[in-house]
Amino acid sequence: MRKQTPEQVQQSIKDAQLCFKLNHTMPYTDEYNELVKQIFGEFGEGSRLMTPTTVVRGNNVKIGKRVVIMNNSLFMSAGGITIEDDVLVAANSQIISNNHDPEEHQIITCKPVVLKHNCWIGAGATILPGVTVGENAIVGAGAVVTKDVEPNTVVGGIPAKLIKRL
Repeated sequence: MRKQTPEQVQQSIKDAQLCFKLNHTMPYTDEYNELVKQIFGEFGEGSRLMTPTTVVRGNNVKIGKRVVIMNNSLFMSAGGITIEDDVLVAANSQIISNNHDPEEHQIITCKPVVLKHNCWIGAGATILPGVTVGENAIVGAGAVVTKDVEPNTVVGGIPAKLIKRL
């Protein structure tokens, strides 16, 4: 953040303005669909995003096919976010791929987040930088995920822990 180029500053402003406009546009219209395409790096066929939403650096977000993202989602995506096909992200979820350096708060540290095929992120869950949620996994409502989630498992709590295998 301390050493952003003029282009990065301009992109940040553009992203904020596009997000604001999306949040005030009628869903399921051509204008809405066009704004979604402008915000995200990739947005797969049959995917759906419900507003309001907050997206920072949306060009670093890749969304697969048939993904559903419910209201009040937050994408902090400087480190990159990949959401594979058939993923469900419930309301009030936060997907965060960047953080601040503990010593130099103006420096952003980045680690990618990956949500694998057919996983489900419960309402109010937070996925932190560097996490991969495995295929068919379920993250319980309100969980804070600080480490990778194995495929075909259910995790929950703060920090998220294994609840059961599917």
